[in-house]
Formats: sequence, structure tokens, C-alpha cells
Amino acid sequence: MARTRSISALFTALLFLFNPINSNAFSRQISRSEIGLPKKQKLSHLRFFLHDIVSGPTPTAYEIATSPITNSSLTGFGSLSIMDDPLTIEPNISSRIVGRAQGLYAAADMNRLAILMEMNFVFFEGKFNGSTLTVLGRNDIFASVKELPILGGSGVFRFASGYVLARTHELNVSTGDAVVEYNLYVFHY
Repeated sequence: MARTRSISALFTALLFLFNPINSNAFSRQISRSEIGLPKKQKLSHLRFFLHDIVSGPTPTAYEIATSPITNSSLTGFGSLSIMDDPLTIEPNISSRIVGRAQGLYAAADMNRLAILMEMNFVFFEGKFNGSTLTVLGRNDIFASVKELPILGGSGVFRFASGYVLARTHELNVSTGDAVVEYNLYVFHY
């Protein structure tokens, strides 16, 4: 009986020591071909217009939280909003919708009107249908050009990286509604 236990213990120890899955259980290197990635990345340029509508009967963005100082802050510091904004091919809201910008933005600067943006661009058109790109960064509202990083994506944009250049096309200061032109430069497989 003791001999059977010692053989069993030895066998278990040998399995543990020489099993490659256990030695690299947390991570391992793989080849691109194992997950179906081609060797060369593509660079795509996407251009569309985001419509952030906070007024009227059908807003696409809502303030969902504030801080104790939001109302007394010149920059609205601490305000948090959620959005589901249409992305159109032209600046006119009635032009073809190619996707939605879904995410959050927060007034995150106490001295300038700048927001922290987290959004997913969800695409409905052509070869990008069903794919997403994720953007996270600082948007200085009154800068002529805002640059934000593309952190990743899904679908066609799996393993994506790149950057966004955003330019305000139209801003209604009385309502807060805005139309912003987005140019995305994205590496993907």
C-alpha cells in the first residue's frame, strides 16, 4: 500500500514538472497563424460626423451624475454623461448613418473646458458592419483639433491601434448640441 502511494506521488510530481501547460499556465507565446492573423497590418482611414444632441425631444446624450462642485465650477467639473450618438457620412443629421458612438464623457479639468472621453464606435456599414473601435482620451473642447488614441477594437478591428483627429464642425452654445468631424487612422489586420 505504501509503495502504491509513493509511485502515485512520484507520477503526480513528474506530471506536474514536465507538463508544458502547467509550466506556462498564465501565458505563452503563440504564432499569428494560430488565431488566424495575417502577417501584414492594414492602415484604414475612416471619416464621419458625430452628432451629440443634448437638447430637444430626442437627445442622444444625457448627464447621469454630478459632483458637489459641478454647478459652481466654470468648467462643469465632475459632470458625467452617457451617449449613444449617431455617426453620419455627412454633417447633416439626415445623411446616411454608418454607426453609433456609445460611451461616457466626463468634465475632468478644473481650469479648461476639457472632457475625458471613453467611447466605442459601433459600425453598421459595409466591411466594418458589426465591428467596433474603442477610444479613450482627453478632448479639449475649444482646441481646433483634438487627438485621441484608439486603444483597440473588435471584429475587423481586432488588435487595432491608431489615433483620432476630431474637429468641431458645429457647436450650438445655447443648446450644447454639437456636430464633430472625426478622422480615424487605424492599423488593423
